[in-house]
Amino acid sequence: MPVVMARDLEETASSSEDEEVVSQEDHPCIMWTGGCRRIPVLVFHAEAILTKDNNIRIIGERYHLSYKIVRTDSRLVRSILTAHGFHEVHPSSTDYNLMWTGSHLKPFLLRTLSEAQKVNHFPRSYELTRKDRLYKNIIRMQHTHGFKAFHILPQTFLLPAEYAEFCNSYSKDRGPWIVKPVASSRGRGVYLINNPNQISLEENILVSRYINNPLLIDDFKFDVRLYVLVTSYDPLVIYLYEEGLARFATVRYDQGAKNIRNQFMHLTNYSVNKKSGDYVSCDDPEVEDYGNKWSMSAMLRYLKQEGRDTTALMAHVEDLIIKTIISAELAIATACKTFVPHRSSCFELYGFDVLIDSSLKPWLLEVNLSPSLACDAPLDLKIKASMISDMFTVVGFVCQDPAQRASTRAIYPNFESSRRNPFQKPQRSRPLSASDAEMKNLVGSAREKVPGKLGGSVLGLSMEEIKVLRRVKEENDRRGGFIRIFPTSETWEIYGSYLEHKTSMNYMLATRLFQDRGNPRRSLLTGRTRITTDGAPELKVESVNSKAKLHAALYERKLLSLEL
Repeated sequence: MPVVMARDLEETASSSEDEEVVSQEDHPCIMWTGGCRRIPVLVFHAEAILTKDNNIRIIGERYHLSYKIVRTDSRLVRSILTAHGFHEVHPSSTDYNLMWTGSHLKPFLLRTLSEAQKVNHFPRSYELTRKDRLYKNIIRMQHTHGFKAFHILPQTFLLPAEYAEFCNSYSKDRGPWIVKPVASSRGRGVYLINNPNQISLEENILVSRYINNPLLIDDFKFDVRLYVLVTSYDPLVIYLYEEGLARFATVRYDQGAKNIRNQFMHLTNYSVNKKSGDYVSCDDPEVEDYGNKWSMSAMLRYLKQEGRDTTALMAHVEDLIIKTIISAELAIATACKTFVPHRSSCFELYGFDVLIDSSLKPWLLEVNLSPSLACDAPLDLKIKASMISDMFTVVGFVCQDPAQRASTRAIYPNFESSRRNPFQKPQRSRPLSASDAEMKNLVGSAREKVPGKLGGSVLGLSMEEIKVLRRVKEENDRRGGFIRIFPTSETWEIYGSYLEHKTSMNYMLATRLFQDRGNPRRSLLTGRTRITTDGAPELKVESVNSKAKLHAALYERKLLSLEL
């Protein structure tokens, strides 16, 4: 298969006689973007890590695409990038397309990013991923918008500062509480208590009311790891991957006080339970509902067969995710405006850990910075390779040699497509729980009416606004297995008033994406759109019957195996 190529910039400069752009053909790893479909963006394929397909690798090699990994180690990220022709550069190099780091960048490094360079963290993401900051942000939103509107965390106290308040609450309900360090992960330092005297106050900790009525499958407690991608905080754009992991404890659940110290019963973290002699792993990637780690879709299919309302469950999970991100939106968006020179420089993959109780209410346990991409079982590889590949496609790596970033001429002046319509990566074909006829109706009723070209939607916009609008639309075209949960026409009406960083970009995006939905300014400025008497946003009935059903069908379908 021929490679998609444009002339090198130096060839363009040295040859004024031949202005004809090299003829090109469509390539499965290229999607043409931009106003005239002149900018090639790389499309990633998860199966490339197994097939080692030269036709996939040669695009990255042709443009000398590169990456560097700093303060972390991820075999999966390396494998995917290498399979697409990227080469790794030294951590001190400034010539790279992607910096994949395990921690936040210093402000002076963020300021040096060129437009074609990307980093996998936003500044101040710890507002979500540190448990103390997350707690404070949620509490602030409860005070502003009402307790019930943001009742997504179990009752929590920050100790030692709130020790007196905790003791007062404990005296009214002596049920078990769970103690967590403010800045740890993987279950480290987590334990249950049934008396305040069992708590050490030598360092800052969070103590939360233990959810003692968890939803059980075969009498085992479990939680769900969800993969949430934010591509922008101004405007705010949130995606949820349609597949995740259900992680099970290794000892059957029992509320008895004598079991309070049994971590294998009460904690669902893989890092904890893999040490148990009862841990069961599955070596068949096609079997997703066996052992102590299931796919999220298998868990949902099981619950649906048991008569549970999985559509409502996932609608409330989306609600929890959007509210959580919005709680930190002001701080992170402000930091981006201060330190990040280009709106497209940063993206972030968060690992949301959610516990579902017996009434199907989801509770936020924590948000993980740099969620684990380890592939200890075939199911891990199938889900995480597809998710990372789709994430890189959504983020949009422009095919540009990073060594040419300092060029003063316009970026990508000679890229052309051989056809007017760009190559679009097909959605991964998977058998659906719903019938084909039902699915067809759902898609038809729920799809946003947004034309392929910007057309009249750009009238009255600045060049920066046009650029942002185009980028968000093109991201959605490349979404693969990611589902944009904010903004949509429904979620903008419900959550637009919660935004604290009320910028013109958020309003512009809603206005131009959802032109047929009335005036979104009412939601942004008044906050009176569909709020119930208890202060919580009301989910529209038609949303549950259309968009929510469509999303539920996506969450429930089985992910295809990586193809050799």
